[in-house]
Amino acid sequence: MNLDDKSLFLDAMEDVQPLKRAQDVHWQPARNARAPQRIDTLQLDNFLTTGFLDIVPLSTPLEFKREGLQVGVLDKLRQGKYSQQASLNLLRQPVEQCRQNLYAFILQAHKEGLRNLLIIHGKGKEDNSHANIVRSYLARWLTEFDDVQAFCSALPHHGGSGACYVALRKSEAAKQDNWERHAKRSR
Repeated sequence: MNLDDKSLFLDAMEDVQPLKRAQDVHWQPARNARAPQRIDTLQLDNFLTTGFLDIVPLSTPLEFKREGLQVGVLDKLRQGKYSQQASLNLLRQPVEQCRQNLYAFILQAHKEGLRNLLIIHGKGKEDNSHANIVRSYLARWLTEFDDVQAFCSALPHHGGSGACYVALRKSEAAKQDNWERHAKRSR
């Protein structure tokens, strides 16, 4: 990494704070943060697509499950039985800002070994409202992450149709830790 790249990176990461391992971590970007004048180097790798969008009707709950994931996991996710380890609020943000924040949030959460997230996207009153546009993009974007195993609309006390639960794949470190714990039991 040359000096210019490092400088760009440090400028881009200036107001970013790492997620802490806590029961209820909330990560929200600053509301009035000015858009950077130069290209954010982290976002050059952002693979989340924009462009043509199939609008998900408000009457259709958000739901996705990777092939091979047990049905019981999605059922527990739907019932809110997994405690949310971090949340991201995308309310009243432009689509591109939502795209960037989601990308950084999912990468950081996976890096931290978090498994269960809450994303608040808002409720629109009409299919073409801004909140439903963000919701529809979110439904597309979450499927583009290999680390997202499943997602579904949240329960009313977590935002209902204006939010969704997201289950991430276990990190390699978590898999190794799990394997070691179970290996000790079988001895």
